Amino acid sequence: MMAQQDMILSEVRRLLVENAGFSETEYDLDTPYGIIRVAVRGSSKGARPVILTVHDIGMNHKSCFDTLFNSEDMQEIILHFAIYHIDLPGQQERAPSFPHGYEYPSLDQMAELLPAVLKHFSLKSVIGLGVGAGANILTRFALNHKDHVEGLCLININCNAEGWMDWAATKLTGWTSNLTDIVISHLFSKDEIHTNPNLIHTYRTHISTGLNHHNLQLFVNSYNSRRDLEIGRPFPGQHNHRTTLQCPSLLVVGDNSPAVDAVVDCNTKLDPTKTTLLKMSDCGGLPQVVQPAKLTEAIKYFVQGMGYMPAASMTRLMRSRSASGSSVASLDGNRSRSATGEAAKFYSHPSLGLQNINKNANANANVGGVEHSGPQSAEISC
Repeated sequence: MMAQQDMILSEVRRLLVENAGFSETEYDLDTPYGIIRVAVRGSSKGARPVILTVHDIGMNHKSCFDTLFNSEDMQEIILHFAIYHIDLPGQQERAPSFPHGYEYPSLDQMAELLPAVLKHFSLKSVIGLGVGAGANILTRFALNHKDHVEGLCLININCNAEGWMDWAATKLTGWTSNLTDIVISHLFSKDEIHTNPNLIHTYRTHISTGLNHHNLQLFVNSYNSRRDLEIGRPFPGQHNHRTTLQCPSLLVVGDNSPAVDAVVDCNTKLDPTKTTLLKMSDCGGLPQVVQPAKLTEAIKYFVQGMGYMPAASMTRLMRSRSASGSSVASLDGNRSRSATGEAAKFYSHPSLGLQNINKNANANANVGGVEHSGPQSAEISC
């Protein structure tokens, strides 16, 4: 088959659609793995990156990101960045079933579709925004195509392969539960399922009636068969060959999410001078749906730290450092324009701020019986 980097996607459909009062242009692109849908909002702003989103299992770009991108707070970001939403093969609305014998792409193969998407739309670089399986796919893309990725916002990221206990639990659940219940338990915690019936009903209905279940099952199987990302935190001052993300990364998880442990574990494998972990209170598995205003503000700080949106309006976030758990600062919106920019650098761009607060506050980490001293990732609670 043609080399992935030389893959040419052919456009089979282009349609201007209205999405909750916002105009989007949807493109259906033919790939070696079937149709992927790309929904575009806005136009590219010169050499500025676009925001590229990839959804989780049991979702498409609308059910995963509409609440966030249609919110009033997000409109300021949309003015500065074009948005490119990816619907993975067979997950778009009214998708036809894949034929018998079709082999759904692995997460690695889906990640290798993204360079062809960028080439098709003449895009140079992206800021990735992914949830769950989408976050995993974007991470694989960033590891293999560093020059195309300026930053990543990863919600509910799990960087590990499914363990044998998880595999056994998945098999048992598959025998005793239907597909909708399996996906719901992936997206939401048990507590959230019992305490937020309206939200659960909305997504249960979407999964039951809005997605092609044959295609969804293939996607779920692909995600459950994922390989480990094989990343590891580099040790300061030591020559090593550990692979990890090179771009600024914002990890996001709700404090009541089923993905909390996985996200915290992933944080330990990333470069602490380039990574921020955001734990959102009063939030479960879908922070982009339940807390869109808080997430939008975090994204604003994140892109400010990358040198964009210097005059973005802010309100308030609480900051703590995971090294001690006792250092907390408040970022208030009632400040001058220059102060807001400085706060953003302090918050989200480690090369400008995080290393400065961490370089004299190292904590010892015991790895393989050897103590290593180094900076710790910033942890934000809001």
